[in-house]
Amino acid sequence: MLIHTKIFGDVEISDDKIITFENGIVGFPDLKTFTILHDAEKSDGGIRFLQSIEEPGFAMPVMDPLIVAPDYDPEVEDELLAPIGNVSKGNILVLVTVRVPSDLTQMTVNLQGPFVINVDERKACQVIVDTEKYPVRFPIYDILKARKDGE
Repeated sequence: MLIHTKIFGDVEISDDKIITFENGIVGFPDLKTFTILHDAEKSDGGIRFLQSIEEPGFAMPVMDPLIVAPDYDPEVEDELLAPIGNVSKGNILVLVTVRVPSDLTQMTVNLQGPFVINVDERKACQVIVDTEKYPVRFPIYDILKARKDGE
């Protein structure tokens, strides 16, 4: 399938790379099908983009929260994950949104609203973690810089 994107231009993706959010995502309930893209030449694999299939201009930067918060392990009720099928440590991918302001030192991730993806069934949902332990704006610039510098 050929998809049109604002960031990457025209991109060819196979059907097995399409992820379905049955209920959409927070703020965008009508967007239901996505894929994950990244620029292999410019990225170290940390930041990727959750690219809408329906809306070429919609691509949300995302990353694995364990890169910046190694102890990230939110409790999510089973009923919230029921729509995406049986998940286990072997078939689950968790991503969080990245906020990239013009001042990169203010870059944050949202640890309170992760995307949970069943990679076997390519079904996903966004959950809201109801705890103060994980903030909506968790600063990551210094963590990424230290990681890049090899600390």
